[in-house]
Amino acid sequence: MAEKKRKYRYAEAGVDIDAGKKFVESIKPILSKTFKANVISDIGGYAGLYSINLGNIKKPVLVSSTDGVGTKLKIAFMLDKHDTIGIDLVAMCVNDILVQGATPLFLLDYLSMGKLNHDTAVEIVKGISIGCQEAKCALIGGETAEMPGFYAKGEYDLAGFAIGLVDVDQIIDGSEIAIGHRLIGIGSSGLHSNGYSLVRKIFFDWLKMSVNDYVDEFSRTVGEELLEPTRIYVKTINSLIKNFQIFGISHITGGGITENLPRILPTNCQAVISRSSWTPQPIFQFIKKAGNITEGEMIRTFNNGIGLIIIIAEKDAQDVMQQIQAMGERAYQIGWIEEGDPKKSALKFID
Repeated sequence: MAEKKRKYRYAEAGVDIDAGKKFVESIKPILSKTFKANVISDIGGYAGLYSINLGNIKKPVLVSSTDGVGTKLKIAFMLDKHDTIGIDLVAMCVNDILVQGATPLFLLDYLSMGKLNHDTAVEIVKGISIGCQEAKCALIGGETAEMPGFYAKGEYDLAGFAIGLVDVDQIIDGSEIAIGHRLIGIGSSGLHSNGYSLVRKIFFDWLKMSVNDYVDEFSRTVGEELLEPTRIYVKTINSLIKNFQIFGISHITGGGITENLPRILPTNCQAVISRSSWTPQPIFQFIKKAGNITEGEMIRTFNNGIGLIIIIAEKDAQDVMQQIQAMGERAYQIGWIEEGDPKKSALKFID
């Protein structure tokens, strides 16, 4: 008599379909908090549906961005704290849309785990929802994938995909930046989501610290400092755009000021930046000293306390500063635009 073959189920291979369905049901009320009247689909369909209200936009342009959180995720794993990493995800996506003058409409997320941990996944989505509410965009769907054997236990990856809208005549691309314009730096909340491979090496490999170690300079633990969420600038920039002409916006992410600001400068312009015009948060000085990092490497790797740089007319500088500060943000006049040489650096740092 032939031996009966064992009948395997997908769950035994590490993918639990029932757990996935339970998770979707759990996050529906969380996502619904981000919905606006434009959202005409529910969670669980094949795709999210979003009805576009053009309003006064005559020549609509869709603006898209995708990003992740990088190795900042490792800090969340170490602390087993997952309710803020979603804010970082939203910030990294919508801030890139914002600098083009666009209004974020909606966001999709991609969450991949070796084995779906319901509680952890719900905490992640809660953070994404909070970020979307702050950015005034809808979280209309995404993908949650179980990938057995692909990640270390307790680890996951996270990506976001955002869509925004702008009138073609209102696109901010830096093409009208001119000599004499002023540079306003808007403060960051800390490291944001960049440079964490170097940060982790300094804290955990070289200094042998743990996420629970208290640091006097930070007035909190290493983990609390490193997990501080990335700032979302949607409300601030949307408000400024209504009252002033903004000629350029640079999101200071990976590559720091050195790599990001030149991306929006015309070839005949050079940005002069006064390093003494603002004081970075203590985390940056701590990293610089502990890692014996040069000034050039710091400004090329981290945001150093500046999350966005906006470029405006000289006549508007003081009023822009006052409006930014009235909205609870830190703002600094950090430099100006002068005539440049295409054969030389687009940036000049002075003390």
